[in-house]
Amino acid sequence: MFKSKNMLFLLVLSAFILVLAACGADDEAETSSGTETSTGTDTTDSGSEKADFGDVKFLSILTGGTQGTYYPLGGTFADLITTDTGVKTTAEVSQASAANMTALAAGDGEVAFVQTDIAYYATQGTLMFEGQKIDSVVALGALYPETVQLVTLADSGIKTFADLKGKKVSVGAPGSGTYANAEQLLEIHGLSIEDDIQAQNLDFGESTDGIQSGQIDAAFITAGYPTGAVEALNATNGVHIIPVEADKAAELIEKYPYYAVDNIPAGTYGLEAEVPAVSVGAMLAVNKDLPEDLVYAMTKAIYDNTDKIGHAKGEFIKAETGLDGIGIEVHPGAQRYFDEVK
Repeated sequence: MFKSKNMLFLLVLSAFILVLAACGADDEAETSSGTETSTGTDTTDSGSEKADFGDVKFLSILTGGTQGTYYPLGGTFADLITTDTGVKTTAEVSQASAANMTALAAGDGEVAFVQTDIAYYATQGTLMFEGQKIDSVVALGALYPETVQLVTLADSGIKTFADLKGKKVSVGAPGSGTYANAEQLLEIHGLSIEDDIQAQNLDFGESTDGIQSGQIDAAFITAGYPTGAVEALNATNGVHIIPVEADKAAELIEKYPYYAVDNIPAGTYGLEAEVPAVSVGAMLAVNKDLPEDLVYAMTKAIYDNTDKIGHAKGEFIKAETGLDGIGIEVHPGAQRYFDEVK
């Protein structure tokens, strides 16, 4: 009888344990199911909710070399986008503008730094993109100017574009952005690379070395000022930057809409007065098929937080100039943001 009671007790106890285990499993399943289906949002470590952008869980920003401007800015932008959208974003080293456009088109990145003129050539299928038109990439926004600087020595006697006729002038490598800038500015001033100057295909350092040694007379240099190579030249020889007058700048921009009016401030390279110039711009480009709400959030994350950009170029990045100099289609998400901040 005693054994029978013990057996009955053990059977009841086992049944009770099984019921408790089943209830616990049901509670856990309900909790898990509620997390996946009820909110539709992601959270950061702080617990703040982030919007659901569908299949996009990761973004890659293609920049340039580690010693350039694009890479450190890209790191800052990646942090801002990750914080504000919850989509993990990283900055990637790349070969910069032309390579970035090709990579975006191939799906090897979602966001990229690129010069405005290079973006235009890519979407038009011209110059270095001849026969390789890219129609899957659009603009997110303009960043800062990269000024076309026509550099010579203060005592060279070259004061205007007309004075370049017959002179040895560095125009950059064929197919480069600098070469295109030189060709177009000369064209607006009634000159041509082939017929009116002795064109030299030199990089920035070679150009300023050539000016210093007297091997060439002037050089086109497209870069943000102050440019190191030009500063080095000015340290040993006073430089002169040939101005682009307002009427010529307007004519250039009407024909090539990716240019913008610019000025090189007095004091730069020891200049006594401000020099009128033109610039192409550094911009961000994105894949056209990124969701509109995501691109809106990315644009807002960057342009609403420019005070958090520690790089010197951050002072040029402003919502009110976010569409300046862009000659390609703008993503609807970015356009929505800029329309709201007008």
